[in-house]
Amino acid sequence: MNSRIPDPGKPVIAILTTSDRLRQFRGNRENFRDIIRTGKEMGYLVYVVTVRDLKLDERVVNGYVPSASGRIWYSTPMPLPQVVYNRIPNREEEERASVARKIAECLEHPEIHLYNPSFFNKWNLFEWLKESRATSKHVPKTRRLRSVNTLVAMLKNHNSLYLKPEDGKAGKGIMRLRYRIDASLPYRLQIQSGKKNVTYKAASLDRVWARIGKERGSSRYIVQQAIELAAHHGRPFDLRVLLQKNGKGAWAVTGIGARLAGARSITTHVPRGGSIEEPSSMLEGTFGAERAAAILKNVPMTALLIARQIERASETMLGEMSMDLGVDEEGGLWFFEANSRPMKFDEPAIRKLSLERIFQFGQHLSRHRK
Repeated sequence: MNSRIPDPGKPVIAILTTSDRLRQFRGNRENFRDIIRTGKEMGYLVYVVTVRDLKLDERVVNGYVPSASGRIWYSTPMPLPQVVYNRIPNREEEERASVARKIAECLEHPEIHLYNPSFFNKWNLFEWLKESRATSKHVPKTRRLRSVNTLVAMLKNHNSLYLKPEDGKAGKGIMRLRYRIDASLPYRLQIQSGKKNVTYKAASLDRVWARIGKERGSSRYIVQQAIELAAHHGRPFDLRVLLQKNGKGAWAVTGIGARLAGARSITTHVPRGGSIEEPSSMLEGTFGAERAAAILKNVPMTALLIARQIERASETMLGEMSMDLGVDEEGGLWFFEANSRPMKFDEPAIRKLSLERIFQFGQHLSRHRK
């Protein structure tokens, strides 16, 4: 059990999630255990709290901490937190009225700092980045998918497109459309399902549109120019960057990883068959050592530029995000995605620093009045 005597110089930090009738609370327990263990080692009092139990008008709330083995979670009275680390597990939960209300109350509370109040929407991200000349050059041509005419217009300039759900995650629901002028069935729609993907071939765009409609249902989609990515042994890869605010409250790059696409996958996501790789070895294969080093040097600068613009344009307080950046065949960097509730990075050095930064930034927040 955690010691209940917090270091008086350090804020009490709560990991916010939602309750679960059978399992006490939702979310990634292993991640929560790692956060609590790191906090304890650094002298912080940290616990998991549910939206239902976080009663802002009381000084003591019901929190959860793991047993020494980590297998059992105890419910125990805890002091009201000064910093709330938002880990609401998914969009559906976030959109529930009780959750939205609690987050709004935390944001308005004079003594509680909550950051990363909501998940990002893909369309908004691209619109925000287009507002700045410095970041717009890293954004592929993107439009909202409104009708078959959107595809007609996009295919005039690009023979390969990605179709992505605005609120998708981990590559779910992504499709790729290619146009091959020399084929008898020139339209090829690749649909990703699990680790496999199915290719649907059609003679007309109307047939393709009907199939897209079946696949996307009522979800809102964007359509985007496909960037020809640098490849490793014929398989495309992209870079994953974890950015967090540090103890000074400034954006910093916690780590950079690479993700290599699965053998027949249209994305690099690990749940879709992708693998975790070392960025420099991926880049060296395509560009040689010297050029690879120059590209890698450019990544943190570009990622920081993008993170600052997203925070500025979103008009919310952010403390961390993960970002997918593609490297094209010329070595140019392209922004594909940012996630305001990053999955954990498995690379040990990145993981360790990412856990420590949660507390360093929490300490920074607690020193400043809202």
